[in-house]
Amino acid sequence: MKQSLFALAAFSLFAGVAQADSSVTLYGVVDTNIEYVTNLSGVTPSAANGFAAGPASNVARMTAGGLSGSRWGLRGVEELGGGMKALFVLENGFGSDDGKLQQGGRLFGRQAYVGLESASFGRVTFGRQYSTLFSMLADFSPTGYASQYEPFVALLGLNVRSDNTVKYNGVFGPVTAIAHWSFGNGVAGGGEVPGQFRRDTGYGAGVSYAAGPFGASLAYDQFNPTLNAAGGTGTFKKVGAAASYTVGAAKLMGGYRWGKNTDASGAAILRDDYYWLGTNYQATPALGLTLAYYYDDVKSLGGANIKNPWQVSFMVDYNLSKRTDVYLSTAYAKNAGLDFDTSANSFANGYFLGTGKDSMLGAAVGIRHKF
Repeated sequence: MKQSLFALAAFSLFAGVAQADSSVTLYGVVDTNIEYVTNLSGVTPSAANGFAAGPASNVARMTAGGLSGSRWGLRGVEELGGGMKALFVLENGFGSDDGKLQQGGRLFGRQAYVGLESASFGRVTFGRQYSTLFSMLADFSPTGYASQYEPFVALLGLNVRSDNTVKYNGVFGPVTAIAHWSFGNGVAGGGEVPGQFRRDTGYGAGVSYAAGPFGASLAYDQFNPTLNAAGGTGTFKKVGAAASYTVGAAKLMGGYRWGKNTDASGAAILRDDYYWLGTNYQATPALGLTLAYYYDDVKSLGGANIKNPWQVSFMVDYNLSKRTDVYLSTAYAKNAGLDFDTSANSFANGYFLGTGKDSMLGAAVGIRHKF
């Protein structure tokens, strides 16, 4: 009996030590708003209907994810000793308006990875993760990649989240270096097909600098998506550069992204130059204002020239507490649906411009809670 009690006490002691050296955190965001949009098509453009839009109408609706996509996640860390730790992240995306899974119905569609981190050499992670281009430009997004009214898919590409990815992140004083390799992203075909190593692969690398009021970043991204049933792959390349400067309560930022998408034969699908400018102004400790301008110079789209889309976004965010805020979010797009939602962007955002219209206005009033 004494031996049993001793063993139980010893087990409890070691369990306590293990718990003290590791942690698992539950976190999340719930963001919902009421939105009004003009000139919206009720028909989803697709290959089946020749990418034709329907009549334009205005709509008032409840929408999930105004400033942030709604999510919940688990984040864990275990200290291994010698400055080394193990870590994992599992992050689910859901619609707070209807409770449905997002990211194609994946359980952990936003992020799902495990890895090791060293205080000296950086972090290496394995799984579904954000692309290097996403990470390198995140601090230079005026709206923080607001899921409702920022054309971040046009900026970053459909491979913004990459499956089957190895990613390195190292911080060396004011310099951060990031690189990734994807063995096969599920956006187009899933990849990882025997005998077709290039299919749906992707990679990227970048470096950023931040010291005092100044920040700058430079990154490259390439994605080789499946484009036909025979497994033919394209080559989608992007190079992004951005900078920011903080003056008092205002942060000014801007950037440029070069892009070229070609098909399996090397013929151009899309060639564009994307620009953005913006500012964040913290008017009071509780009140933040954001103004941003986006412009896409589409050199060619499938051999055709189109009118260049541009968008202006304005947001007011008021913090009721450290965890809860209310906001007004507005945007006006010309020559495209909101967030540049055209065939050049694979109609990825759901803002399909109605027939005969060339502009769209959106406005939303919402609440966001973080836990």
